[in-house]
Amino acid sequence: MGRPSTKAKDLRDGYYIEVRNKNQRSGIKIRRDTKEQLILAIEEYKESKEVIILGKSENGKMKDIPDLEIDS
Repeated sequence: MGRPSTKAKDLRDGYYIEVRNKNQRSGIKIRRDTKEQLILAIEEYKESKEVIILGKSENGKMKDIPDLEIDS
């Protein structure tokens, strides 16, 4: 029985947002497969939570999502 790995796990390919309670420092990451699904998730959570768009993950690298903004 060995020591557990300390290397961070790579994120799966997809679109990511972070959802957190208002006035909190940490939240949870939510992944969606398509941009349309991501927009629906943003609409659902923005009423009661703080939503931060993290970007699109491709091959372990995070990229910005052009023309996507949150209307507060």
